[in-house]
Amino acid sequence: MSTQRSASDSSSGPIGSERSSGSSSAKGSGSGSDTPSSRDDSASGVRDLVVRSGVAALGALERLAGGFGTALLALFTLLWLAVSAVTALVGVGLLLAPVGLRLLHSVADRERGRLNRWGPELVGPGPAPTGLRPALTDPTTRRELSWLVRHATAGLFLGLIGVLLPLCAIRDSTFPLYWQLMPEGATSSSIGLGVAHGWSDAIAVGLLGLGWIAIIMGLTPGMARLQARPGRRLLSVGPDADLSLRIAELTATRAAALDAHATELRRIERSLHDGTQNRIVTVTVLLGAARRMVARDPAGAEELLERAQSSAEQALAELRSVARGILPPVLTDRGLESALAGLAAACPVPCRIDVEAPERRAASVEATAYFVVAEALTNIAKHSEADQADVKVRGGGGRLRLSIRDNGRGGADENGGSGIIGIRRRIAALDGTLTVASPRGGPTTLEVELPCGS
Repeated sequence: MSTQRSASDSSSGPIGSERSSGSSSAKGSGSGSDTPSSRDDSASGVRDLVVRSGVAALGALERLAGGFGTALLALFTLLWLAVSAVTALVGVGLLLAPVGLRLLHSVADRERGRLNRWGPELVGPGPAPTGLRPALTDPTTRRELSWLVRHATAGLFLGLIGVLLPLCAIRDSTFPLYWQLMPEGATSSSIGLGVAHGWSDAIAVGLLGLGWIAIIMGLTPGMARLQARPGRRLLSVGPDADLSLRIAELTATRAAALDAHATELRRIERSLHDGTQNRIVTVTVLLGAARRMVARDPAGAEELLERAQSSAEQALAELRSVARGILPPVLTDRGLESALAGLAAACPVPCRIDVEAPERRAASVEATAYFVVAEALTNIAKHSEADQADVKVRGGGGRLRLSIRDNGRGGADENGGSGIIGIRRRIAALDGTLTVASPRGGPTTLEVELPCGS
């Protein structure tokens, strides 16, 4: 008995080991089958991270370059104010100071507009004084002067780096392609170090270019935020600012929005009452007459039915026109570019459409942009005597910008029934801005800016 147990024990050992090895191999094969998908997920995550970092870096470079432009203006203004302060003792500075204050307010307003394109809206203060004595006690002027010093120094430095970094990256990363064409003894790198004597030196410079690209992707978003921080802190209304003007402006825009809404409702009601309703009444009368005539005069009844069908088709066409006037389906289905292309095709004046706004905006923003262009093209066809119109749409920085231009006779008067008041009310409903330039003899240009956070 003991021998049999021993044999069974010894025979069970290999089988057990085979089962154990089989289970372990199955686990190994299972983990191996998960490896490709996990690798794909990891590669996809890395690719998405690189794409997001690249997009963020490009946007940051654009912001830094824009800040560099306003920083140059700030530096010029700061030097003007410094000269005014130094020469004030001999009286010349008293004449230069008002000009310097106007420059200060103008550069600050320009910076507010730049920051508004790249982030939350900055609520600016009311008109700032340009006289020397009121400016000395004005809190807004003091805040703008504090921003001016920071932006003309640190902001200028950051903007300069933002302009030079991509130039260095392009120059160094492409150096292996043209290094043999360089003059003898010419500096290899963009920072003025080294001379390439062979391919190893050229490749080293190319690697330096890749390092510049890594720096751009890693640091420029933070640099852009650092450059914008003084403006966002000092150029907005301070805690001591009077917001009554802003409240009055918002009250006026709200009233304009309500007026525009009421006007639109009256237009729809007139279209339905004067057009579609009359067509349907005609259909009803004709159908009643045809029913009474069908027994005694089938030919006359057939004629009445044809007239009723024609009136019903016209009523249907008018209903579709009213529906398109409320919100065109193509705008919802295919976006602003396709909707504007339809407007251009129906305009009596030849019209070019140029849209660079790939992202969809809020429905209210797209509808406002559509109706603004529709009203502007209607005005061009009625009043301008133009033979060419151009519509440009640009999106970015939380804003949608429209430019509508024609080569007509100009002289558009906002109060002369040209429809510009209606356009302004539509834009005011979204807290947007409208600028009209229409000198006598033309051309007429409408510049519209709509915040996309509405």
